[in-house]
Amino acid sequence: MEKNIQLAKQLNIGAWIVTGAVLLLVALMRRVKIPLPTGWDFSFLPPFHATLNALTAVVLIAALYFIKRKNIVMHRRMIYVAMTLSVLFLLSYVAYHFTNEEVRFGGEGTIRYVYFFLLISHIVLAALTLPFILFTFIKAYTNQFEAHRRMARWVFPFWLYVAITGPICYLMLMPYY
Repeated sequence: MEKNIQLAKQLNIGAWIVTGAVLLLVALMRRVKIPLPTGWDFSFLPPFHATLNALTAVVLIAALYFIKRKNIVMHRRMIYVAMTLSVLFLLSYVAYHFTNEEVRFGGEGTIRYVYFFLLISHIVLAALTLPFILFTFIKAYTNQFEAHRRMARWVFPFWLYVAITGPICYLMLMPYY
């Protein structure tokens, strides 16, 4: 058990480093633009991002289903899939935003407020939950299951919210691409 605690501490430091790097990249991608080579086009990425987020939401619900039925093996597999989808999303999202100008929402009236509420809550919760998703994963990975359960009860709904609101924001922004 002591070995697991030590590993968890080391992984937690890595989680903070990853979180800091991601937040730095996200902050920079609005200010720094990298020109793509001639003939390259990343316009296919926004629907890909929405698809990855939607799949993440489905997989998270499957993970919840399996753990409620005490199927730990399938729960673990679903969480690995959700983590993989989230990493793919993050890499492609950063690549897209470093190489393309952001698209602005053109809706007016109430829908504009709805869009910005969803977008802002999505962004803030994505940033705030990232380290906690990693910490929750680390707790399970290092066999600290009771701590994992306590954290997951709080982290899961936020991760699911982020995974659902991403595609909703994309669908609302889609007419302006």
